Amino acid sequence: MEKFRIAIPDADLDDLRGRLAATRWPDEGHSPGWERGVPQEYLRDLADYWQHEYDWRAAEAELNRFPQYTTEIDGARVHFLHVRSPEPGATPLLITHGWPSSFVEFSQIIEPLTNPRAHGGQASDAYHLVIPTIPGFGFSSPVRTPGWSIPRVAGAWAQLMAQLGYERYVTHGGDLGAWINHVLAAIDAEHVVGSHVSFLITPPGPDPADLAGLTEVEMGRLGLLARFAGDLSGYMKLQSTRPQTVGYGLTDSPIAQLAWIVEKFHDWTDSVKAPEDAVDRDQMLTNVMVYWLTRTGMSSAHFYYDSADMMPTAPTPPAPPPPLPVPSGVSVFPRDPAQPIRRFADRMLPNIVQWTEHERGGHFPAMEVPDLLVADLRAFAQALTGS
Repeated sequence: MEKFRIAIPDADLDDLRGRLAATRWPDEGHSPGWERGVPQEYLRDLADYWQHEYDWRAAEAELNRFPQYTTEIDGARVHFLHVRSPEPGATPLLITHGWPSSFVEFSQIIEPLTNPRAHGGQASDAYHLVIPTIPGFGFSSPVRTPGWSIPRVAGAWAQLMAQLGYERYVTHGGDLGAWINHVLAAIDAEHVVGSHVSFLITPPGPDPADLAGLTEVEMGRLGLLARFAGDLSGYMKLQSTRPQTVGYGLTDSPIAQLAWIVEKFHDWTDSVKAPEDAVDRDQMLTNVMVYWLTRTGMSSAHFYYDSADMMPTAPTPPAPPPPLPVPSGVSVFPRDPAQPIRRFADRMLPNIVQWTEHERGGHFPAMEVPDLLVADLRAFAQALTGS
């Protein structure tokens, strides 16, 4: 393992500003709303802010406050944060991001989780945090060989936690991170003592009786899932079939990379008119910068191709996973595009020790409602110990 510090050359930042200044914008021929994608008026304003006001150096310094490392696992370089709590009895917690996210998503919850007594909590709430970057994303790049699928990443995380000397640990994840951590809990149940997620897809089974007796709220959640599959998952279909093609634009054009990501922050968050209603604009741009500066728009898209058989858009729906053998926690946020139904979740997660339904928040709770996610993770630790 080697210590790592983010240090982007000035030339890369100058190149970005030059590309933004030279953007060739299309003629605006359609409605300025979000129905067809990111409105040009909104994107122009955000790009102008990115070019002239956003401060990468300030963001870089903020991220470098957290201890970072790289190590090689299964032929790939893995970047990760390892933030130990000052509390000696802290519980190790592995946090996994998804797409289009990065470790930047979790920057607001690191200190409340590692040092709870300084943030309204108790010593017993403390976690040691390990926040790795999926190979092919961000600073875990480049990936030289294909095949970095969800199970392969889960296996790499098991090796990482073993290298760090953690014999028993808890996991948390959203989006792809939830899927990775569920597989991790299945293959490393000897060491994973609990699995917490903020995203869970729970489709009904093939038996029509599954739909009998569903409440109005539950039927609404099935409607959300159908909308996600039919309208909001185009990115998934494209990245799981033609990642190479879309990757050229994401690597060459900062506007393409920006639009590709901020659309999801609009569609998947508790926003009203624009993503900034739900998440901090600078933090969102810092997340975009991690993809842009590391040129991982293409390689992160390849992750969907390598995991295509496990995606909801697969030609043949994936078989339901076997019941998870460890205690589970689920946080449900109302503006997430896919919300679980408890009776179906119980089949996948037969030992749910915590289930929390929130009144606000969406797909990126660590950015949108960090206070709620921190409270849930603290409560999950207590549920695991019975305290």
